[in-house]
Amino acid sequence: MDTILESRTKQVIIGADKPFCIIGERINPTGRKAFAEQLRGGDLSTVAADARAQAEAGADMLDVNAGIPLVDEADLLSQMLKIVQEAVDLPICIDSSVIEALEAGLAVYEGKPLVNSVTGEDERLEEILPLVGRHGAAVIGLANDETGIPETPEQRLDIARKIVSVAGDHGIPPQDVVIDPLAMTVGADTEAVTTTLQTIKLIRDELGVNMCLGASNVSFGLPERHALGAAFLPMAAAAGLTSAIMSCARPVVDAVRATDLLLGHDAWGASWIAAHRARKAHEEAVATR
Repeated sequence: MDTILESRTKQVIIGADKPFCIIGERINPTGRKAFAEQLRGGDLSTVAADARAQAEAGADMLDVNAGIPLVDEADLLSQMLKIVQEAVDLPICIDSSVIEALEAGLAVYEGKPLVNSVTGEDERLEEILPLVGRHGAAVIGLANDETGIPETPEQRLDIARKIVSVAGDHGIPPQDVVIDPLAMTVGADTEAVTTTLQTIKLIRDELGVNMCLGASNVSFGLPERHALGAAFLPMAAAAGLTSAIMSCARPVVDAVRATDLLLGHDAWGASWIAAHRARKAHEEAVATR
């Protein structure tokens, strides 16, 4: 089952037999005080810089979030999306929990985006899914509802099943529903990753839809976060995860691309070898300056 996302001219396909889809997480003011203040003051220069840096680091898509308290999120998000689309030609994950902001973002987007996100709550499903359907977008469905974050993989599967079903009622096919099996910090719960991996396997086997999660959640509050991300993502991909909103730091990206090769999703290692040659060429060019 393939999920197809598009920018103006570029197409990205998320699928079980496709290379893992890296969605760059950087364009988000959460936890970035200086960036948030820049945005609040109308300085959006970092948005373009972050977009280009993540594209160069190997991102297939970019997540764009404008969630800052006491700002017009709809206006800010639409501005940020325009800037990102001018800076790079990658599909975008439009990230907001505010309906007005999603509407504004979808109105300025050129292509087929991924909307981040909807939960299993009835009210949220009825608010967001019609909007996604009207714009022909795909949507991330979080496997939690009004009762909170389920403790067991089976409970998360039940919510995922509900989201896929209700999306179908709104004309959104299963291939355009990307389920988030929920990644929680292992620093607070040593079983968190095990639960996530079990959920991924269940959703893969029972629903067959694509999946995406916030990979950096796993390492929150812990040292050496890139090392933890580089260990977690190959395990998740082997279990059936097909995309992630994640850091584009080199150790993490390299771990993901190595996993593509080892799982047979990079035929003959073509992408791995091409990336190695490009890196060497860049290093030699820098050395001769």
